[in-house]
Amino acid sequence: MKKLLFATAATAALTGAAFAESHGGGVTIGIAVGFTGPLESLAPPMASGAELAMAEATASGAFLGGMSVSSVRGDSTCIDASAATAVGERLITADGVSGIVGAMCSGATTSMLTNVAVPNGMVMVSPSATSPALTTIEDSGLFFRTAPSDARQGVVMAEIILDRGIDEVAVTYTNNDYGQGLADSFAAAFEDLGGTVTIVAAHEDERADYSAEVGALASAGGRALVVAGYVDSGGSGIVQAALDTGAFDTFVFPDGMVGDALTDNFGSDLDGSFGQLPGTASNGASLFHDMASEAGFDGTSAFAPESYDAAALIILAMQAAGSSMPGDYAAHVMDVANAPGEEIMPGDLGRALELIAAGEDVNYEGATSVELIEPGESAGNYREIEIQGGEITTVQYR
Repeated sequence: MKKLLFATAATAALTGAAFAESHGGGVTIGIAVGFTGPLESLAPPMASGAELAMAEATASGAFLGGMSVSSVRGDSTCIDASAATAVGERLITADGVSGIVGAMCSGATTSMLTNVAVPNGMVMVSPSATSPALTTIEDSGLFFRTAPSDARQGVVMAEIILDRGIDEVAVTYTNNDYGQGLADSFAAAFEDLGGTVTIVAAHEDERADYSAEVGALASAGGRALVVAGYVDSGGSGIVQAALDTGAFDTFVFPDGMVGDALTDNFGSDLDGSFGQLPGTASNGASLFHDMASEAGFDGTSAFAPESYDAAALIILAMQAAGSSMPGDYAAHVMDVANAPGEEIMPGDLGRALELIAAGEDVNYEGATSVELIEPGESAGNYREIEIQGGEITTVQYR
């Protein structure tokens, strides 16, 4: 990577004046996550994570010559494409954001990116959209993500299951981009590694009764049931029906199912079930957890660390460009995310901004050991979990 060249004093002064006129002396970043919908319990910590990075940059006084960074929230839901498009339009046209952390789910992200962000030249960094289809989507270089693709999660989940001596599973998935992509990735990886998938069946969210779906899954058989669904919607409905009928007693939970709502709903009934979500045992993760606790939210919640990193990358890329215009800073996101340069951890954003202003390189590690690979997505680390005593516990990191 070439040295990051900050704007000259004259250019910076002109840029700052333009920002002050259009933003009232500050830059606004949108947070578009599913405050309602099938993952609504995960949204508040995600938003708080992103806002923690913004507050840190503002407090440093080193962002674009002393400008502030503030947020405006929007509910992208998770499964309503029209709502996601509408909130994207509002953030860009009415709220005047300079970047968007989001969207949350893959379908909402696809809609917002295709219908709003690309036509308006807006940068989006999703902390949680994991569909493999987003790797090849036409994004004009404007889309990045700090959560790894489900092409990677499918392989990790297959390895975890086989390592536990389970070689035959049934799979149910929420009938959308996320569920289909993950189910396909997992099934291919599991069978390539010698496992048997007895059935791969879709389920719809927000149904009152899942007994028919569970009956079909049980008839196909399997030593465990993989539930590629949403913890606040159909995924939990499937689990409840399976427990009620005794169809399955061991479940495998990917990222969309791992949250406090899972153990709140089922407690020790799920003891022995297991799964994975993006996560790392890095020093950055520990620092972020402490910062989140001090700020009053749960930093271990799924995708909260990735949200902090998404906002931090936008902020550092703006600093590298000397501009908050998406067309100017989009090309710098990969630069600040990767080596070479001084490693930057949570709590170090002020130092990073100073280094960039001085023309130095930074290598943002952040809360999730950030490494972006082409076309701008996380290389991927995962936290393997197991439910013990009605609580989600960490087994190891992969």
